[in-house]
Formats: sequence, C-alpha cells, structure tokens
Amino acid sequence: MAIVPIYSKSKTELAKPKEKRKKTWQVQIRKDGYPPYIKTFQRKAEAEIDEARVLTEMARGMFVDRSEAESMTVAVMLEKYNAEVSPKHKSGDRDIVPIRALTKSLGQYSLAALTPSIVAKYRDERTAHVSERTGRPLSAQTIKHELGTLERAMKHAAMEWGVHLPRGIPTLLVKKPKVDNARNKRLDPEDLDRLMHACASSRNRWVLPAIQLAIVTTARIGSLLTLKWEDVDIEGQEATLRDTKTMKIHHIPLTKDAIAILEKLPRSKSGKVLDTTYTSIHQVFKRAKLSVGIDDFRFHDLRHEGTSRLFEKGLNPMQASVVTGHKTLGMLNRYTHLRPKDIADLLDKE
Repeated sequence: MAIVPIYSKSKTELAKPKEKRKKTWQVQIRKDGYPPYIKTFQRKAEAEIDEARVLTEMARGMFVDRSEAESMTVAVMLEKYNAEVSPKHKSGDRDIVPIRALTKSLGQYSLAALTPSIVAKYRDERTAHVSERTGRPLSAQTIKHELGTLERAMKHAAMEWGVHLPRGIPTLLVKKPKVDNARNKRLDPEDLDRLMHACASSRNRWVLPAIQLAIVTTARIGSLLTLKWEDVDIEGQEATLRDTKTMKIHHIPLTKDAIAILEKLPRSKSGKVLDTTYTSIHQVFKRAKLSVGIDDFRFHDLRHEGTSRLFEKGLNPMQASVVTGHKTLGMLNRYTHLRPKDIADLLDKE
C-alpha cells in the first residue's frame, strides 16, 4: 500500500520539460481478500485520509468500493437504464419523459453525492413548476412517476450493476406526492364524438380503433398494444390478453361492436392487432384533446367509460368483472361512474 505522486503529462508540459509539472496523488492498496484499490486525489492530505479510511474498513471487514458510485453520474445511470432496461418493460417507452426531466435537474450529481434532501428539493421544485404548454402545475402523478423512475434505476444499478450506493437509495427517504387515483371522469357523448373525430384525422390510423376497442372491451391500452391476431377468435367471440397488469391471462368476450372494429383493421406484419406504440397514441390523443378543447381526460379514462357502460346495459357485477378483469367489487366500483339519467331510465323500465 502506498500514496504515490503522479505527474501530469500534457502537450504543453512535454514541450517545456524544465517547467514544474502539476502533481496529483494516487492511493494504491493491495490487500489479500480484496480487489486492488486505486484512487487519485488532487491533494496529498485527501489521499492520506482516504487511505486511512479504506484500511480501517478493510480491517473491520466492512470495505466496499465506492469509486463507481462516485464516478457515475445520475445522467449516465439514467442513459444506461433507458438503453438496457426500459426496452424490456411493456411500458418502458413511458420512461423517456421522466428521464429527460430527471437528467436536466439531477444529471450532474454523482450517485454517491445524491442525498434525500437533494431529491426532496427536486420534488418541491417540480411541484411549483408550471407547464408552458398547459399553464398549470405538474400533476402529483407526474412527479411521483419521475421519482419512481429514479428509484427503479438506482435499485437496478445497485442490484444488477454492482454499484455500491454509500448513502443508499435517497428516494426511499423522501415523501412522495399524494395521488388521488379515484377518478369520476366521463365525457358527454358529444365531447367523446368530437375527440374521436379529431383522432380519426391523425396520420396514425391505429389511434381511433384503439379508442374504440378500449371502450368496448374495457382493456388497458398496454394490453391492447400487445394483443396479437393469433389470440383473437372472431367465431368464438373471444380475445386472449396475455400481457395484463396482473401478469395473468385474461379472456375477454368480443361483442358485435368489437368484432366490427377488428374486421376493419388491416393485418400488420408484426402480427399485432394495433401496430403502433403507446408514445405515438399518447401524443395523438393529447393533441386531439387540445384541438377540441377537452381538459382533464386521460386515455385510461376510456376504461372507466367502458366499465360504466356495462352496468348501464344491465350487467351485474359478476358479469362485468368477467369483461374488465377486476378481482374485487371495490376495484370494479372505482371504475364505474353511472349517470343519474341512465339509472332513472333503468328504474322506469317495466
């Protein structure tokens, strides 16, 4: 073990060998049972402190090399995560936007330097941020998704890449924004028609049938985007969703409306019923909402719309759950928003 002076050899210094060259100090420790430890410092005092720390931790059997966490920035980690991990997830393309925001604000920090207080400050700044596009503050769900993306990336770096995080995962010690997941959002039929008409004018021919299928099947967009023709049985009036949120196979009945939508679709080379991506649909859907002046309505709300229509048609909870895939009445109830007028019409029926 030693602290060795290292002299820089820039082109200028090589051209003028008589000038005093800048000196740095390198800690070199080789101890049985541990990989070689080499680290460079600008000052000798810093090198001596680091050497003493490493030797003490090795003597106690507590040493873990932190150099990778100190050299890897948040930006580098997120870039690597987006390239290697996100594509393997069914909703991986949704990581692009939060990764962009995280990189802009936190990218310069090393993983070793990122603390809960820094993450909490980021959360507060994002909470106060007003979107230039909408003129409104960011939603709690958006900020929670950004913090969740950072947390997943750091967990993966620690567990799969072997990066030791001396401060742990800071997001675990930061309070997340409270999100009210319960929604009671249904569009008036006229507004829904205007929205669908706007989506129909898009160059992406898959968006309108995606909306229509989301309503008549109550399926999530992620499940619809992975549905293949080999899992669609027109004659048997059944489709098999294999990539669901619960990771369980779900068989859904196909109504005449659903079959009519499917029969109009072209067959793509990929074998998928909807040969497009979540990002593409999301962008078209967002632009369509803006063009017709519809606010606070998400694509996922179409599942609420479809579920509510099942009850308006007279299905009981057990029958509706076969279509939606909900396992409990409580969850099914969260997706059901009946219009009082429709209830009155049912009551008036003899």
